[in-house]
Amino acid sequence: MPSLGADMEAGTLLLWKVQPGDRVKRGDIIAEVATDKGDIEIEVFEDGVVEQILVEPGSKVPVGTPLAVIRSDGEQVSVPAESAGPAAPQRALSEMGPPTELQPPPRPAADRRPRISPAARKLASDLGVDIDTVRGTGPGAAVQRADVERAAETKGALREVSERATDRTGMRRAIAAAMARSNREIPHYYLATSIDLSATLSWLETENEKRSIRERLLPAVLMVKAVAKALGAVPELNGYWSEDRHQPQESIHIGFAVSLREGGLIAPAIHHADRKSLDELMEAMRGLIERTRAGRLRSSEMTDATITVTNLGDLGVEAVYGVINPPQLALVGFGKITDRPWAENGAVGVRPVVTATLAADHRATDGRQGAQFLEALKRHLQEPASL
Repeated sequence: MPSLGADMEAGTLLLWKVQPGDRVKRGDIIAEVATDKGDIEIEVFEDGVVEQILVEPGSKVPVGTPLAVIRSDGEQVSVPAESAGPAAPQRALSEMGPPTELQPPPRPAADRRPRISPAARKLASDLGVDIDTVRGTGPGAAVQRADVERAAETKGALREVSERATDRTGMRRAIAAAMARSNREIPHYYLATSIDLSATLSWLETENEKRSIRERLLPAVLMVKAVAKALGAVPELNGYWSEDRHQPQESIHIGFAVSLREGGLIAPAIHHADRKSLDELMEAMRGLIERTRAGRLRSSEMTDATITVTNLGDLGVEAVYGVINPPQLALVGFGKITDRPWAENGAVGVRPVVTATLAADHRATDGRQGAQFLEALKRHLQEPASL
């Protein structure tokens, strides 16, 4: 059970999308887990074959509990004699014989399709049950009506578990725990700067005139990309404070704060934001927002963010002074773009201006590095053609 938040202690396994004998590759979705912040799709990070399922759907288990055994190609499987999880086996794998005795050798993909009677197939269709997730108890592991009915009952019960786990109270409790920890453990420092966006918005208007409505860029995508570029100049802000030390990260995965319609906030990661073009970044942001609000996030999106960006400009807020999401080192906030008096070269005019703020961990960086970051952010944001 992966840790999908700073204060996550346990999760409820909702369903498996694989069975013993299935071959999986890195990045495949193999399970769904319910947490206080929603249902999360669990990815696999090794190529291999599913050897054994250790936790049954409906089980709530602590973080760190083994959920399944996956045998990498050419590797002998080893399972701890005892596991923290209530559903894990109580004997070491060595006591159970070699891996080949646990499950039959993987069958060709074409042979692993479940056998199912026509009546059971029709019932599954009527009840909205995915046949591939049903374990058959008939002859030759064939799926029968009783198996489908049992799966439908489990699905309904697990959905109730998921809804309880993701209600507003649970969400607020999870956020409160993380923010309380952040305020308690992290010595924050705050910096702010005002950025003239005249040239930026003019470039954006000209660029969007060439595009369809679906392809148009939003100011937010420029802000995210500018943050990614600025981290290249001040990499000390990109990373984690973990094991009581500063751990900078090479990859830039920006957590983009998304508000949920029913209340609450999640900041899943946009992976490798610095490597994406503006179009790729815009598409990634759209997809992330849609999947966040639909409760279809991947586990890596919940855990990989190396810095968080939050934009409350659409709510009329002019400046955001956020709380760092541990174990990250910084949070960048953007307020509303507003027309303000602006003096330049001895003349005063009205310019569209945004306030950018930085909340940073004083254990890892200081005000000088924070100021360098904001200066780099301003420079990149005012040169959109270079993004």
